[in-house]
Amino acid sequence: MLETAVDLHATEQGRGPALVFVPGWSQSAAGFHYQLDGLSDRYRVIVVDLRGHGLSPKPPSGYRIARLAADLHAFLVRRGLENVVLAGHSMGASVIWSYLEQFGAARVAKLIFIDQAPLVTNGLGLSGHALLEAGCAFTPETLYATANAVAADQAAVVDGLRAAFFSPHVDPATIAANKVETLKMPAAYAARLLIDHGSQDWRDVIRHVVAPLNLPTLVVGGALATLFPPEAQAWIAAQIPGATLAILSAEERGSHFLFLENPGRFNALVRSFAG
Repeated sequence: MLETAVDLHATEQGRGPALVFVPGWSQSAAGFHYQLDGLSDRYRVIVVDLRGHGLSPKPPSGYRIARLAADLHAFLVRRGLENVVLAGHSMGASVIWSYLEQFGAARVAKLIFIDQAPLVTNGLGLSGHALLEAGCAFTPETLYATANAVAADQAAVVDGLRAAFFSPHVDPATIAANKVETLKMPAAYAARLLIDHGSQDWRDVIRHVVAPLNLPTLVVGGALATLFPPEAQAWIAAQIPGATLAILSAEERGSHFLFLENPGRFNALVRSFAG
């Protein structure tokens, strides 16, 4: 039976040019409340819940980046959205890279990539500066070990990811709210998706698919390198002609969830870029 797109849940606020956020692995629209509130005076801010995430349907299959990208395309078509600013955080950036590989620049005017590595798992023996530019967070062994741990005790893994997601100064309420949203994704599906996500190498897509599209692009990362090093964000920006690179400093709480920890700085970057 042909796998079909799911009708993604989305949270929407405001009017104006469409600004569509795609959250990362196991995350939901709830994590973008500062963007929904802080940017909706100028933009139609839309945050999707991907398949299996948040309030979207949770079918038993389809937990692959390519399928999530097809779901996103179907969502934009269903909503009649054109000329959107498409912003992806973490795995959400990978979903956008897959979208562009499959559908080109259809319905997209500008791109924002937020703290995602072009290569999540180092199965190629990279070292030194090449490893930093690739941004790898896993080895093949640690990728599968983490996925197995998610399937066995999802809540414990989420607790263990605190330092990889946030700065040391994040408030407990933010951590607690993030955990609630993360656990809305069934553990088995989260584990399956993590394997697929962690197995992708997007460097050829960024160089040979994204770059030739010549879409205005903003790449945002964090100097704290809680999950991915800023060198990886610099590499992405360097491949895309005219791309803007913004690295939030440690003092600016430049963590993996920088848009949540420093929404004022992040939202200002988006306003300046999106116009």
